[in-house]
Order: sequence, then structure tokens, then C-alpha cells
Amino acid sequence: MNKTTRIVLLSAVLLFSAGIRAQNMSSSPYSRYAYGDMNENVPTGYRAMGGVGFGMRNNKAINPSQPASYTSCDTLTFMFDIAASVNWSRYEDAGGMKNKANGNLEYVTLQFPLFKRWIAMSVGLLPYSSVGYDISLADSINSAYHYVTNYTGTGNISQVYGGLSFNIMNWLALGANIYYMWGDLNHMRALEFKETGLNPTIQDEILSISDVRLRYGAQFFHTFGDHSFTLGAIYENKMKLNSQFILIETQTSDSIPIFKEGWDLPMVWGVGASYNWDNRLTVGFDFERQCMASALYNGLPGKETGLQDRNRYAFGVEYRHNPHGRQYYERMIWRAGINVQDEYLASIGPRKVTASIGFGFPLYTIGTVINTTFEYMHRGGTPGLVDNSLRVTIGASIAENWFMKRKL
Repeated sequence: MNKTTRIVLLSAVLLFSAGIRAQNMSSSPYSRYAYGDMNENVPTGYRAMGGVGFGMRNNKAINPSQPASYTSCDTLTFMFDIAASVNWSRYEDAGGMKNKANGNLEYVTLQFPLFKRWIAMSVGLLPYSSVGYDISLADSINSAYHYVTNYTGTGNISQVYGGLSFNIMNWLALGANIYYMWGDLNHMRALEFKETGLNPTIQDEILSISDVRLRYGAQFFHTFGDHSFTLGAIYENKMKLNSQFILIETQTSDSIPIFKEGWDLPMVWGVGASYNWDNRLTVGFDFERQCMASALYNGLPGKETGLQDRNRYAFGVEYRHNPHGRQYYERMIWRAGINVQDEYLASIGPRKVTASIGFGFPLYTIGTVINTTFEYMHRGGTPGLVDNSLRVTIGASIAENWFMKRKL
């Protein structure tokens, strides 16, 4: 890759990094709870496989969900991955139906070797969670006083990370990511009466976050001829969140700010496994648990505020007929998967279910694959709010030989 192309890529990193921070990543009323809609931080290709990642080890993919995977990269290759998505949602309840559409930049990640095949590094910018909803509910008191309650939520938490991976043995890799997280989550409730003479009441909750956290990962891997197996695990310890919470209650022109403390990042652990045959067929499975019930939220353990542990199950498959085939369709990548996870709030009921398919389109001239993913998500049930959405994600995964010495 020439110098001009490198400058263009690095400039794109800075441009998209600024853009990601400005985007709202969610449009779901369910993002009212906990820290909003969480991001699983897997690349576009793995998202098409249901969001697997802990047991995935591929020298053509940057996998920030599993820091031990970075040493799978080629010793001469610099990798760059970027993605954007568009989301269409439909919300239904007893009061009617509403459609919503939004688009955003997803992530920017880089990966490169530091010392042969033994040490590798990855850096990037990722979303952690997002809040985005706008709900209006009308009611009355004894049929005499009529009012409308408006619930509005905005904001997101972003994170920049740096990760190192070490091959301890030919069958064992360890790694760790360090994240710097920052952002604001804003939840507002406005009560407005239709009758004159009654003052509106506004309650505005603002949670500002600025903190550092760690994720540890391990992978065990082995190859038997054309067959490869990988087992992986990740862990994040529970930690007090460096945050500031401001509650502002306004009635007429009077505002009373109230400052509170008492938020934790929950303990997270997960395991995963994958099987690969001849670089053609890959099957993967993940399980993850986020322990919200025992983490402090608004000064109380999560279980006392109605929160529960979130379990996530992911299963996916990838197939390519022939990586070196002469026909283009033989080199195309076909993916499918399913993701099932609990909601944070125990009273919501049914689990969130996402089905996904995706395609990888390799380019002829450079080591680049254009990945596309289509996800259909359903959550909620009757009675209550039903959320159905379709998300389309497009990403470019670039792998180039930056470290090869040129012969004169």
C-alpha cells in the first residue's frame, strides 16, 4: 500500500471517530432501562453470525470482543475495519403504532503485529451503549383533569480502546483490552395538563460518565489437518463507575438540582467455541452473562430497582465454497445466525430475539472484503410494547502488507 493510501485511511479514522461520537445509536423505548441498548462490539461479519466472538479466531477479522484473538493476524499485515448501519423500527401497543428510522456510524478498528506471531495490538473506537426514545401517554384524574406525560431519552456512551494479545504457547493466547469510556445519558419526563391554571412539571435525569475499564480474554486453539477448534473466554470485574448524576425537577421557573452517586459497571463473563473446516465452513457459539442484579444502579443493587442479570446466547455459521476459486461466487462468504438475550428489566417478559444473515464480497485488487449484514429483531409481547426492527450494516475490512520489505 502506498503512502497516499495510508494517509487517506488514517484521515478516515479521525473523521469517522468524530462522527461516531455525535451519533445516537438507538431509537427504541426499551433503551429507557439500565444503561440503554448495549453494543456487543463484534465486527460486521460476526454480527451476521448472530454476534458470536469469544471463540472466533480469524486472520481476516478484527475481533475487539475477544482481546486474545489479535495474534491470529498475519505477521506482515495491517488491518483496518469500518462500518455503518441503517435501522428501521416499528413500535406497537394498545395505543397505536409508530415507525422510526435512523442511521449511524458503527465503529473504527485497527490491528497490527508487534513481534512476529507472538504479540499483536488493536486500537479503535466503539459504542458502549445508547439511549433514544420519545413516548407520549395521555390520561386523566377523575375525568376532570387531563394530562399528557412525555418521556424522552437521548445520549450514548462511547469508548476508545487499546488491546494487546500474546501467544503464550502454540495453542494458547491471552489478551486484555483497556477502555476509556465517556458520554451522557439523558432521561426526561414532562407532565403537562390540558386545563389552564395547572403548571407543568419536568424531571430531567442526566448521567455523565468518564471512566476506564478492563476486559481479559483467553483462547485455546488447535488444528488437526483441515479441522480447527477454538475455545475462548472473557471476563470483566465489577467496578464502581466514575459518574455524576444530576436530577433537575422544574415546576414553573424553579429548578432544583440534586446530585447523586452510586453506579457500578457490572461483572461480565462469557465463553465461546468455534469449529472451522478447511477455511470454508465455520460454526460458532457464545454465551455471555452481565450481572446487573448485583451491581449498584442509582445507589441501590440492581435487583432492588427491578433489574436482572442479562444472559445472551449466540449461534452462527459461515460458508465459503472455495477461498481460491476462479469463479467469483465461489469466493463469496455466506453467513447466518441467531441471537437470544434477556432484557435488563425483569418485568418486561419475553426475550429479545434477533435473526441475521450476511454476505462477504471480496475485492479483486486489494485484500479487502465488503461485509453486509441484515438483522431482524423482535422484543416485547402482548399486552405491552412490541418492538420490531430491521438493521442493515455495511462494513469494509481491509488487510494490507504494510511491513513487507521492498526489494530494489
